Amino acid sequence: MARHRLRKINVNRKQVLRSTKVIPQTWKVISRVSKRSDSAMSPPPPAQHDKSGATLGVLKQSLVGSEWKCTRGMERDRIGMWGTGEGEALSKLSGLDRLRHPGLNKGMAFTIEERQTLGIHGLLPARVKTQDEQVQMCKLSIDRYEDPLNKYIYLMGLLDRNEHLFFRLVAENVAEMMPIVYTPTVGLACQKFGLVYRRPRGLFITIHDKGHVYDVLKNWPETDVRAIVVTDGERILGLGDLGACGMGIPIGKLALYTALAGIKPHQCLPITLDVGTNTQTMLDDPLYIGLRQRRVRGMEYDEFIDEFMDAVVRRFGQNCLIQFEDFANANAFRLLAKYRGKYCTFNDDIQGTAAVAVAGLVASLRITKKKLSENTIVFQGAGEAALGIAELCVMAMKTEGTSDEDARRRIFMVDSKGLIVKNRPEGGLNEHKEKFAQARPPVKTLAEVVDIAKPSVLIGAAAIGGAFTAAILRKMAEFNERPVIFALSNPTSKAECTAIEAYSNTDERAVFASGSPFPEYRTKSGAVLKPGQGNNSYIFPGLALGIISAGIIDITEDFMLLAAEALSEIVTDEDLAQGSLYPPLTEIQNCSVKIAKKLVEHAYKCNKASVQPQPADTEAFIRAQMYDDRYTNALPQVYAWPESSPRVDML
Repeated sequence: MARHRLRKINVNRKQVLRSTKVIPQTWKVISRVSKRSDSAMSPPPPAQHDKSGATLGVLKQSLVGSEWKCTRGMERDRIGMWGTGEGEALSKLSGLDRLRHPGLNKGMAFTIEERQTLGIHGLLPARVKTQDEQVQMCKLSIDRYEDPLNKYIYLMGLLDRNEHLFFRLVAENVAEMMPIVYTPTVGLACQKFGLVYRRPRGLFITIHDKGHVYDVLKNWPETDVRAIVVTDGERILGLGDLGACGMGIPIGKLALYTALAGIKPHQCLPITLDVGTNTQTMLDDPLYIGLRQRRVRGMEYDEFIDEFMDAVVRRFGQNCLIQFEDFANANAFRLLAKYRGKYCTFNDDIQGTAAVAVAGLVASLRITKKKLSENTIVFQGAGEAALGIAELCVMAMKTEGTSDEDARRRIFMVDSKGLIVKNRPEGGLNEHKEKFAQARPPVKTLAEVVDIAKPSVLIGAAAIGGAFTAAILRKMAEFNERPVIFALSNPTSKAECTAIEAYSNTDERAVFASGSPFPEYRTKSGAVLKPGQGNNSYIFPGLALGIISAGIIDITEDFMLLAAEALSEIVTDEDLAQGSLYPPLTEIQNCSVKIAKKLVEHAYKCNKASVQPQPADTEAFIRAQMYDDRYTNALPQVYAWPESSPRVDML
């Protein structure tokens, strides 16, 4: 077979050399490749290099028609859509491997038969536990800790040991576990990340790896990566520049991808791009885990991010979702504008926050009996979160028939220099803020803006704790029968007001939502109000599930508005009567599926889905892609062969 192939190559050698002008040395390379690739079980040979280290161009070319066209820079480790398997070849694993692998370990839930067959009998105590018993044991263990940081450390340890148990524990106890896995406790964990770091989880890619980002990505043991959450750590929640310690955010986000939307854990990759930090306390901290240098900016930074994006596509494919998380305002907007439409990407701080806030606003309309375009909205803050919400509000108002100009006229934005107005003497305006600049004289404070605008909706997204003073809240109650107040900043210490402050200063008439959880509030009449948490977790897991299920690459704003509408439709009249603009956290998994379903159906309508053919039952198709947190049999399936099958008799 090999001789025949080489004979055929040699026959056409002169013709090919004449038509392509390939140098003879290159032909020798091709001949060697033909010989060495003869065995189907042999790995492909490494690419040949010239003396300068550059890969020879002939191995990077494609024959199209009668001409060779260079495809340098277009290499892909994966092309097209992938299967939905678990990614582990069981034939390679020993019983001890199963005990050590968090995705396969069942702890004391291995049956006696599994223990004996796998050769781990005696390595575990005699008792065989069910997964239900293990979940209860974990809950008891967490309850023993009083410090939230210790609870976080316990849960991360569980994730490192037993993924199925961790995700089932979180999924079945979302209200109790989400504040530990994510905000507000994750903020504290990031501040102390050098202390809580235990074992590798995710990739740290530094500016010193520039030129070799793809090589670093290849070190990640999983090749079937569908979702990446990446941060450079410059704006972690409301805590500022934490550098490499911001890794807690991608880890927490992707844990919720799995727990709340069923995206398989081996398909998730948290990444921190370490370009330094400008926080001196971090640089001085002996426990700091990142580069001890000031942040790299400018062209070198941009080239690094470009290389990262290209390396992700090359390694994991064009369909790999890249979620940007906690980048500073200056980078967040321009990177989103630069990469959207070219890569499968979105920014959760801008777009996810916008979707969850607009969902709450749309739900509030059922209480206030207004259209969204009939509201006047004041924002405390004009950063990426506030501007993202404002832009999506404009888009939602326009669907009601309002013009773009009228919609923007109804939105007042207050930053550190006061109300954003045209030609503001203090300056501080950029292209995004200028779109909301009012044609008014300058106004310095939020209280003055509230007096002038008389808003029906007040939204805080600037991480200024206590910004909604008692006087401002009383003004809101004076202007409106049901004032809508969103204190969205995280963590809790950065919230613009508490639920108690919102209710007590508005005669208990406020329609309130927050970014961090607040306890129930009992009114003077004895009714119990359960303030809704406008957490991005209602949006980004379902958004990611829909994107991955349909193979969506171009994630436009209409998908964000659809996600917001889908979430608002899930809110029941009972939820609203209890003072919540969002469904109970116990329903968040169903929310994710319903959001994903709406996005997938829309993707097929507008021809943005790359998964073909379109599934007949969208919801069933989505659920079929989701992770099962229940244990499976550790032993391979055994099945009988017919009696007539060939046999080998013993001699």
